[in-house]
Amino acid sequence: MSVKELVGIVVSDKMMNTRIIAVNSRVPHKNYKKVITRTKRYVAHDSEFNTQIGDKVKIQETRPLSKTKRWALINVLEKSSK
Repeated sequence: MSVKELVGIVVSDKMMNTRIIAVNSRVPHKNYKKVITRTKRYVAHDSEFNTQIGDKVKIQETRPLSKTKRWALINVLEKSSK
């Protein structure tokens, strides 16, 4: 089984070792076939504190680290301009 990887934007960095990542996906509407954007938020582990809000990052599925944390931050693809 392959490991899932997603690309998203950091939307919260208020917790220690944890970041909230928003991942947008474009899917067609079931009835009308119009393409709509769905946003899902993932809780990811970041032990190096090298991200801030607005950064574009890649996350990878991992073992459960806490009640809601099942993803780990792999690398920063693009730093925010802040």
